Amino acid sequence: MTVKTPFGADSTASEVIEGIDLGGKRAIVTGANSGIGLETARVLADAGAEVMLAVRDVDAGIRAAEEIGGKVAIAHLDLSDQTSVRDFVAGWAGPLDILVNNAGISAPPLTRTPEGWELQFATNHLGHFTLTTGLHEALAMRPGARVVVLSSVANLRSPVVFDDINYLRREYDPMEAYGQSKTANALFAVGAAGRWAGDGIMVNAVMPGVIRTRIQRYFTEEGFQNLLDNTGRPAGKTIPQGAATSVLVATSPLLDGVTGRYFEDCNEAEPYPGTGPRRGYAPYAVDPELAMRLWYVSQEMLGT
Repeated sequence: MTVKTPFGADSTASEVIEGIDLGGKRAIVTGANSGIGLETARVLADAGAEVMLAVRDVDAGIRAAEEIGGKVAIAHLDLSDQTSVRDFVAGWAGPLDILVNNAGISAPPLTRTPEGWELQFATNHLGHFTLTTGLHEALAMRPGARVVVLSSVANLRSPVVFDDINYLRREYDPMEAYGQSKTANALFAVGAAGRWAGDGIMVNAVMPGVIRTRIQRYFTEEGFQNLLDNTGRPAGKTIPQGAATSVLVATSPLLDGVTGRYFEDCNEAEPYPGTGPRRGYAPYAVDPELAMRLWYVSQEMLGT
């Protein structure tokens, strides 16, 4: 059954968390120094959670923590650097209730990590793969723990092209590569949900909406407006609206026991019908067999 809530595209993060007490809970938000990551961290902290800002720019993280107040800590995390991710995991102690995989990069020129991986796949998927699997035991300490994986309607642009993930033979297209990484994010949620249901861990993917933040720094104004127009929401969303679906999926009792799903505008999304405004997901982004294949390919790439 498709999950529906009283909230929608115009709801804000503060509205969806109203009345929820997160006292005693611990959360990590990646990319929490700006944009919807900062807003997500802020409302979680306002609801009483102890929040770790996992950020690449520590100085910006310090400023964000000062802005948020409350029980907020900062730690360095560069998702494109596997050593940094493993160091972050090694530094975490004790249980974890909420993990929001928010950070990402979108449509840069072709860039490769030292391992030879295409940067968007390396950052958006492989970095979060190592982070989340590394924190599995911490999440399993708290039955009912939740993982929120930020995907995107860009999943409609590309499946995971398993025979050339890193653009070694095909021509690089920045948005296609972004779409591949966002499909990988959605597939990770499906794969982790299947593996970890017995641990009481809920893992869901989220499309936050199109919001003007630093993630679009490689876009021209025309390119960004085209992105908005394609979604049928030419004004986009505000940052509080953009954080709402993440916060809902991370905290709402309306979603108790719900796992392995894809959410958009504070409700479970429907498959894209193939015409009209670009919304929802492609079937390949939630395919359990492809999720299993991606899991094993990711392990092989990471040597784990």
